[in-house]
Formats: sequence, structure tokens, C-alpha cells
Amino acid sequence: MAISPKAFPPRKRRPSAGSFISPKLSDKNLVQSLHLLSQEISTLKPLQFLHKRNSLSLIRKSKLLQILFEELLRFPVLVLSPSATLCFEELHVVLQRVKTLIEDCSNCSKMWLLSQTQTVSNNFHELTVELSTLLDIFPLKELDLNDDIQELVVLIRKQCSNNKPYVDPRDDEVKRAVFGLLDSIKSEIVPEQSTLAEIFSKLGLRDASSCREEIENLEEEIQSQSQSDEKSKSEAISLIGLVRYAKCVLFGASTPDPDTPRRKPPCEAAIPPDFRCPISLDLMRDPVVVATGQTYDRDSIKLWIESGHATCPKTGQTLAHTELVPNLGLKNLIAMWCREQKIPFEATGSKVKVNGVRTNKTALEAVRMTVSFLVNKLSASEESMEAATGVVYELRVLAKTDHDSRACIAEAEAIPLLVRYLGSDVGLKHSNLQVNAVTTLLNLSILEENKTRIMETDGALNGIVEVLRSGATWEARGNAAATIFSLTGVHAHRKKLGRKTRVIKGLMELAKEGPTSARRDALAAILNLAGEREIIGKLIEGGVVQMSVELMDRLPEEAVTILESVVKRGGFIAIAAAYSAVKKLGMVLRDGSERAQESAAATLVTICRKGGLELVTELASMPGIERTIWELMATGTMRSRRKASTLLRILRRWSAGLDVDVDVMDGHTTTVTSSRIAIPS
Repeated sequence: MAISPKAFPPRKRRPSAGSFISPKLSDKNLVQSLHLLSQEISTLKPLQFLHKRNSLSLIRKSKLLQILFEELLRFPVLVLSPSATLCFEELHVVLQRVKTLIEDCSNCSKMWLLSQTQTVSNNFHELTVELSTLLDIFPLKELDLNDDIQELVVLIRKQCSNNKPYVDPRDDEVKRAVFGLLDSIKSEIVPEQSTLAEIFSKLGLRDASSCREEIENLEEEIQSQSQSDEKSKSEAISLIGLVRYAKCVLFGASTPDPDTPRRKPPCEAAIPPDFRCPISLDLMRDPVVVATGQTYDRDSIKLWIESGHATCPKTGQTLAHTELVPNLGLKNLIAMWCREQKIPFEATGSKVKVNGVRTNKTALEAVRMTVSFLVNKLSASEESMEAATGVVYELRVLAKTDHDSRACIAEAEAIPLLVRYLGSDVGLKHSNLQVNAVTTLLNLSILEENKTRIMETDGALNGIVEVLRSGATWEARGNAAATIFSLTGVHAHRKKLGRKTRVIKGLMELAKEGPTSARRDALAAILNLAGEREIIGKLIEGGVVQMSVELMDRLPEEAVTILESVVKRGGFIAIAAAYSAVKKLGMVLRDGSERAQESAAATLVTICRKGGLELVTELASMPGIERTIWELMATGTMRSRRKASTLLRILRRWSAGLDVDVDVMDGHTTTVTSSRIAIPS
């Protein structure tokens, strides 16, 4: 049964000559396969802008070989000698390589092809030489071919033998011009628009769409390079900066055409929630596990700890130690996902960032020039809302790439300009503009210094809250919540945000009403706010406990973690409010994920200790609760086992008619000889 090529993952690197194997087929089938392969090459279009002559030469030779194989297929009986079979098999390998080379050159980045013009030219020449060698030993006499076909083979052989490596002088001229532009950018000289237009026209990059595709192809080239080839990666990244700048200058800032099928750039790929760092919201490159069992990107959690924090950002628990354990399993999963999505992925310590952007002088200056051009366009009073949508979208994409881009955008005073597009009046008529503006602020806020810039910009916080509460789309509201989450990463900002009733209400509303992704963004922000004891009262007034109970069926991990943080810091008011949550927590204890079980056990321990006999009675009344606790003690995480052990002792003290001791400590085993609760065998 034939298997569609789509069933296989796309090839990530150009295969070496040794990667191709000769087929083991019968003589007739081997010739049929050669005929089909030469026919496929014959139908390929010659390269249009670079290496046109080289590609056309091999395509023409394939057309002539096709005639040869057609003639052989007319033989009623075809029997090849072992030497002839070997020659035909090697021909098959060479033709496979010819087809692959032309297809790769057709589909790859034009800028990259230009930078590798001598190497690619040598590849074309090498294949022609190998074809010539095989034709030299081609068994003409053995096959008894007619005179016309014999002359055809001699003609092909002669054409191949006269071939020399060829680099089109025009290609070489364009290459020198492109690298001249890169040198100018490195020297902080803005390229002439006319020069850019001429070069890009020669390369067939004549509109914004082709430039976007070129950027995607360059990003793919970075992924295809070996980790040790730093020079090639650096070169490709500089070219990305040049293409991005030229696209904006020559063809204007614009959003992609929704009707045009295109690959999703890495910066726009929907990153799975488990692959995002809870602190930076970015794709983790080096995930590590902290003492509480939560995973963060190494750079982000190191910065958190070095800033003086002694708690886990996600759970609010005090860190027993600051050792960071590599999460190699998750790292491998992220690497696999990146390969599937064609997103460059490098470990921490590499100069190449996740999205393929490296800090080098040329790339950085290209970013600065692009940002300057976009911000100037956005500052123009005559700029229409439609044009502003395109400019803000370009800033959104750029702000997603790396820290240097985020710094450049903020330093260019783009934040106050973005704030203008957060209002409800903009959202009603131009919803995409509002989404792009708030998402750009979200991307900018990933950089620590930009958090303060956003908080200190007049109207920025109010604008973000307005989008949170009444944004035109769920995407806008969810990204506003994610921005608030990002801003709460700074202790002083977390206190300021927690004092605003509109922030609390907006997050609560979104957590109750929004789609799953938006709810998660809101819950992440609420959890960060719940890390501050003085904010807990406002959260309880806003209905955080009831909201957590309602969401425990849909998003148990997030809901239980929030409830744990609230009852831990909220005192008697929080405990009283949590009465209705006891049975729900017991269900999570039985059926939840490891993380949810851990938080549920910790929450129940706090509630039972501080809430008194009434709350313990409520828990004890649940059928099978002790069996659930025993199972958790046997199979749960270390923390889950510790909390489950404490819960069991609390229930046994209650069953013995003793007061629940508030000072019972986790992790100490106590033997109880009498119990009204049946112990499982």
C-alpha cells in the first residue's frame, strides 16, 4: 500500500549524499523507477532567481535520460548483468539527489541560498560529475540500443564532462550588495530605500507576503543548522533583521492576509500551557524543578530567587531549599514539539534564543532601525486605524522575539502610543487593533525592566484593566489578564494591583465567564495576587473562595492551588468562607491529578486545623475519606504523603473525641489505638 509523504514528518536538514540508498528492485522495476524519477525532475521548474543555469542544466539532462529509460521499457524482456544493475542503481541515487537539491533550492530562503551560492554551485557540479562518471561506464553495447539512443547517451556524457562549477556573475553581484547592506547596518548606517528595493526585486521579494515567507524560511534554516555552526546561524539571524526591516520600509506594516495559507511563525505558535514558564510566560528552554515540585525556566526562577523571594511563585509555598533540578523529561518534550512546529530550540547557555534570534551587532541594529521606523509611523497623526493595526501587529511580532527587541521597543517610547488603542471605543470598531495593542504590552512585560515602564506610563494600567473587563474579544481580555499576571511578578506592582477593586473584579469575571485559555490566564494572575497577605481580604470580598469551588470541576489544579493560598494567608474569614469547599476538596483528593491532590491535602490540613471540629466533621462525613487518605499516603508525592499523614491524625483525634490540635506537625507519625473510622485492611 502506498504511503502518502504527508504521513512522514518534514525533513529538517538537507540529507548528505550517504543518506540516499539504491533500491533493490527487479531489472524491469528498477528501470521503471528511474523513468519515473527522471520524469519528476523534468517537470520541476528551474530556479527563477539564483542558480537558474545550474538547475536548468540538470533538468535538461534528466529529460534526455527520460527518453533513454522510455526506450528500455519497450524491451519485451529486460535482463541486466550485475555490473549494469549496479550502474542503474547508482544512477537512481544520483537522480534522487538531483531532485532533492532542486526542490530544496526552490523552497529554501533566497537570502540563505545567496549566502551559500558557492557551496550550492559546487553541489550542482558534483552531481553532474557523478552523472558523467556513471555514463562513462554505462553498458551501451550490452543493452543493444538503437543508434539514436546511443548518440543521445554520448551527447549527455559529453555535456556532463564539459561541465565546470558555475556561479552567475549577477548572483555574485547581488550577494556582495546584500552583505554590503549588513555591514552598513552594523555600522548604524540606514540603508537607502532605493537600494533595498533593487536588491529585493532581484531576489523576487516583491511584497510583504513573500518577505514573511522569507523570514519563516530563514528561521527554518537556523533550525536546520548543527548546534556547532554558530557562524552560519549568526549570518542567518542578521539576514532576518534585514528582511524584517526591508519589509516594513518597502511594503509597509501590515497584518497577514487571513485567506493566504502560511506557516505559523514561531512567535505566533500556540505554545502548550505546560511548556510556558509561569513567570515569563515564554517557552521554557531549560526547565527546572524547585523544592515545591513546580517547574520554571532556569533563568526566570534564578532571577526570582536572586531578587530576594523565598517562596514558590506559583503556589506561594516557602521554598525548603533553592536547589534547581533539571526537568529533562519536559525538556525533551519541548524539543520534540519545537521540531514539529519548526521552531529553533537551543538550551540555556547558547547564544541563540528560542526563536532563533541571537544578540549580534548587525541583528540588534536592524531591530533598532525597524522599531524606529514603526514607532515613527505610529506617532504620525495622520495614520489611519487600519494602518495603525498593521504597525502594532508588527510591533507585537517583534516584541515576541527576544529581550533585545522588547528593550528596543520600550526605549523608543512605544508604550504610551500603544496605550491609545486599549480603549473600548477602539475595541468596538477595530477589535484587531485592541488585541494587537494589549498583546504587544504583554510581550513587552516579559522583560523585567518593562514591567516598571508599563506601570509608570500614564493610562497604561487603566487601559489594561479596561480591556480585561470589557475587551472586544476573549483573546484581548485573556491577554490583558496575562499582562496583569506578568506585572504581578514584581512585589511592589503586585501590591498596587491588588489594591484595585477593578482588577480583582475583572479577573474574577473572566475566570467565571471566559473560555478555558482566558480563565487560566485570569486564575494565574489571581494566584499571584493571593501570595500577598494584605490582598487576601479583597479577594475574599470579591468571592474568590466561591469562584474556586465553582471551578474545581473544570480546572481543579488552578482552583485548588488558589484556595490553598487563600486559606493559608486569609485567617478565620477565609476558613469560614471555605466551609462549602470541604467536600469538593475531598473529591479532588480522591480523583485529582498529583498536583491537585497535593494542594487539596494541604488546603484541608489548614482548614481542619484552624476551622475547628465543625469543619473536621464535614470532612469525616465523606464516605471512604480515610481510604482515600491511605491511598494518597501510599502513592502521592512526598508533600502529598506528609499532608495526608497529618489529615489522618486529625481525623483520628476527632474520632477519639479529642480536640483538633492546631500544633500538630506534618511528618510525625502518631499511633492511635481507638477509632470510630474503619481502617482499610
